[in-house]
Amino acid sequence: MFNEKLKTRWQNGGAATNIWLSTASPLIAEIVARSGVDSVTIDMQHGTNDFSDVLAMLQAVTGTGCVPFVRVPWNEPGILMKVLDAGAHGVIVPMINTRAEAESFVAACRYPPQGFRSYGPTRAAQVFGRDYVEQANDAVLTFAMIETADGLANLDDICATPGLNGIYIGPADLSFALGLPPGLDKPDEAHVNAVRRIIAACRKNGLVAGMMTDDTTFGRGLVAQGIQLLTIGTDIRCLTADIARRLAAYRG
Repeated sequence: MFNEKLKTRWQNGGAATNIWLSTASPLIAEIVARSGVDSVTIDMQHGTNDFSDVLAMLQAVTGTGCVPFVRVPWNEPGILMKVLDAGAHGVIVPMINTRAEAESFVAACRYPPQGFRSYGPTRAAQVFGRDYVEQANDAVLTFAMIETADGLANLDDICATPGLNGIYIGPADLSFALGLPPGLDKPDEAHVNAVRRIIAACRKNGLVAGMMTDDTTFGRGLVAQGIQLLTIGTDIRCLTADIARRLAAYRG
């Protein structure tokens, strides 16, 4: 069954590394996937990727041993089913506010009788085999993003959603929800406490907690608290930072 290696690591208390892919480039996706990172997330919400880009990037990642997630632009069944049919191993949905929204999300990713996902694994069956449908309900990974005031208020109900695999914390939008300016690696007490609440709710319900960091020291602290899917950078941030480093070194 696909995703077994990642699930086993999480069950044993380990963490996985992730890189966010915002640029529509199969080559960049392949380079990142071959870097040794555990997973990549192709971003359709804020990135430049449309479905044709996602398809090509999933093809570029296949065979590298890296697990490809897709963050869809919204909690809409059509796009969820389409990226799964294209071969995404898992999906991340932004701005989940209620248990009902989480239930709808999960149901769109599961074949009947567990859900209402439509049959048509066009590429997925080529990648995962003819028994894809038999594997998919247990193997596909579903992460709901908690990043709004309503999401925080309904945290316990959302985390108790049957079939949900994890919660991904959106630190920038979570900052907005807490009345703070957006950003990563927030030291503000309200933000730190909200993250701890979410991690505790995940632990209570047997879910994986995920989050993005821009600082490796801060990221190690998140893993120590219980984050098990840690995004350690984005393609754009990594490229920008390395160019800046090289320019500074050259200019002295």
